[in-house]
Amino acid sequence: MKNPKQIVQQGYDQISEKYQDWSRKVRVEEREKYTRYLLDHLSPGAHVLELGCGSGKPTTQHLAARFRVTGVDISGKQIQLARKNVAGTRFIQSDMGKLDFPVNSFGGVCAFYVFNHFPREELPTLLGKIASWLQPEGLFVASFGISDEAEFFEEDWLGAPTYFSSYPPEETRKLIENVGLEIVSAELETEKEFGNPVTFLWVVARKGD
Repeated sequence: MKNPKQIVQQGYDQISEKYQDWSRKVRVEEREKYTRYLLDHLSPGAHVLELGCGSGKPTTQHLAARFRVTGVDISGKQIQLARKNVAGTRFIQSDMGKLDFPVNSFGGVCAFYVFNHFPREELPTLLGKIASWLQPEGLFVASFGISDEAEFFEEDWLGAPTYFSSYPPEETRKLIENVGLEIVSAELETEKEFGNPVTFLWVVARKGD
């Protein structure tokens, strides 16, 4: 039986440098748009948790220039690269479903292109944790896949196997609202990957005071 998280971890270990180069050329405006939202709406020095930080380029670098960042990734190779690329930033190699932080730890939590690699049946619990980790008026900025698939295995994605899982957009919105976060915006963003249009749901949500 395939282990989804192990496949994702081993896959990104295998393609870590290739993905670093590829990701800097793909979905550039989209990534910058939502990074900019955090930069514009959080106070300098805020503590930000980045789930799925990858190699740290470019998102972690931009965030770390303004905030105190804790970056998390399941891939050890990605974390090694991140520590070189963003010196002085705290990085943790972990399955994000197993993370545990104190209540009100972060002014912001972001997750770019990571929840689509995470088993959707675990997403409600993780979203509840994220809501608890956010400080009052804290921001949650994240992308989600949009297909109604519990699991899909891709044998060759950038040269390695990987795994995808997601809910339809309306279901994702409900899950976020169910943990007490207020949705500020929820937009479908489409860009070409490998010549084909790929759509993500991008959500900006806020914790109440």
